[in-house]
Amino acid sequence: MPVMTEPKLISGNANKTLAQAIARRMSMHRGMNVGLVDARVERFNDQEIFVEVFENVRGEDMFVIQPTSNPANDNLMELLIITDALKRSSAARITAVIPYFGYARQDRRAKARTPISAKLVANLLTTAGIDRVLTLDLHAAQIQGFFDIPVDNLYASPIFALDIEHHFAGRMDELMVVSPDVGGVARARELAKRINAPLAIVDKRREKAGEVAEMTVIGEVKDQICLIVDDMCDTAGTLCKAAELLIQHGAKEVHAYTSHGVLSGPAVERITKSVLKSLVITDSIEPTPAVRACANIRIVPTAPMFAQAILNTWNGTSVSSLFETDTLVPIYEGFYSKG
Repeated sequence: MPVMTEPKLISGNANKTLAQAIARRMSMHRGMNVGLVDARVERFNDQEIFVEVFENVRGEDMFVIQPTSNPANDNLMELLIITDALKRSSAARITAVIPYFGYARQDRRAKARTPISAKLVANLLTTAGIDRVLTLDLHAAQIQGFFDIPVDNLYASPIFALDIEHHFAGRMDELMVVSPDVGGVARARELAKRINAPLAIVDKRREKAGEVAEMTVIGEVKDQICLIVDDMCDTAGTLCKAAELLIQHGAKEVHAYTSHGVLSGPAVERITKSVLKSLVITDSIEPTPAVRACANIRIVPTAPMFAQAILNTWNGTSVSSLFETDTLVPIYEGFYSKG
């Protein structure tokens, strides 16, 4: 029989904090020290990326933890080069753990003569030697079909459901889940079903990218605590306008839950000055000091879920079990108490 190896983790520079948190959680689960593989990911003076792995990885089950967030191109190249280093070092299997999948918004040709960059990235990852992908809340679920290798797409909604039950205990009957656009209805409906809340929609029309011309509310939000649900928050312009619109329609409070806190440009300033009581994001992208200092931005951890998903992938058990809130209750016991 083959010798059972332990899963080994390696990280680029995109989100070392999350990678170390995942290693700590896996150490708790395994009852033994699980650390990041000793390696250096550096740049030459011309910004060319160089990777050197200092430990033997021959025959090992490797997990590369690297979101392709800002700077997206640098972090993507780090992931590809780390993968190549592991492949040439005879790793048995390489799983890319990509908490935030960059280029996911370019999943189709919305206009003539434009690329489908998400498909290009999928091809790059596969050609580099990645055997499977573990990610969180892809912008579009069909991106899984761009790969010819297994893709496990985890969801933040079970974590958000635990967070909502914890922070809105005693007020659950006042909650209203709101989709910020028609395209996000399925995601919002899924969370609304988990917490047994009604659903409303903010319908928006864009004149051009990044600028919203008109917004209307579909549904009755008066005297409700509104929870706007989306997969990412970039410049926060649409989110803040949607929150203002909901308040104008009589909402008591407005909170937002977004899986990926991209928060570029004026986002933090906008959120600080907005009517939003809170914006809850995950740590899939390394939060900047400004994000951490913002009083109405709260960060929920994904390390417990990713650690369990990595262990399940390694030992061949179900990853889809992590789609259920009840499965995450014991995993997040130290963070939330259900009921």
